[in-house]
Amino acid sequence: MKLAAIDVDGTLVNSEKKLTAVVKKTIAAARQKNIKIVICTGRPFTGIKSILAELALQNQADQYVICFGGALVQKTNGRIINLQPLAYESYLKLEVLARMRQLHFQAVTSERIYTANRNISRYTAYESLITQQEISYRTPAEMPKDALIKAMIIDEKSKIDSLLHNWAAFAPLEKEINFCQSSPNYIEANALGVNKGSALQVLCQYLQLQPTEVMAIGDQGNDLSMLKYAGVGVAMGNATLAVKAAASYETADNDHDGVAWAIEHFCLDKAPEIVD
Repeated sequence: MKLAAIDVDGTLVNSEKKLTAVVKKTIAAARQKNIKIVICTGRPFTGIKSILAELALQNQADQYVICFGGALVQKTNGRIINLQPLAYESYLKLEVLARMRQLHFQAVTSERIYTANRNISRYTAYESLITQQEISYRTPAEMPKDALIKAMIIDEKSKIDSLLHNWAAFAPLEKEINFCQSSPNYIEANALGVNKGSALQVLCQYLQLQPTEVMAIGDQGNDLSMLKYAGVGVAMGNATLAVKAAASYETADNDHDGVAWAIEHFCLDKAPEIVD
């Protein structure tokens, strides 16, 4: 393995959204072997800066991240390799449908969360906290048209489940938007063709790496594409059934250092013990 692509929430960090000492130590050991550690997340870059700092990956020209669910591939020093934003016209169509279904909805730029919901969702407030982005109320006409990177339907699990079971109104938009459920409360919307797998492919082409030299670790639906692209796909113990079915291996959950196990066994030359 020459590169480990690692999801953040539910994977790299534990249930308290923290890096454990074991995970940090194992990642440091992998870096000593010149293995690239690439955070692949739905979060914006602002939401992983503190994690990059803890892992000593920040502000470097030879370290990389994938953010916004694959819409942004960049170096940790800020240099952009690839950016595929969501079209404003797609945002408008989504906003109308979300409003008709009385769903909380937001758009995300590199610096800020925008919502047209006067009553801001508690999930939007939580997302603001973990991504270190401020929230702005804007009508659709006032949105920063050229800066939108992705959008999110973000609401109670019961509402998200109901939407998924009654998807017909949203189905036509699949011709221009990539939808992905990244948690029980989130459905993310990116430009067509944008996902973590496509972004990982872009990065590997940039680094001249083959999929067989890549390990990917994740737990949710938005990780499926990168697990399928990587030569070794690892599902967390807390992963969804779909992710476990798509993965080649399963590790421990995020509260029991599952990422450390995967790195030790596939990057640090220890024989795997948990094989699907």
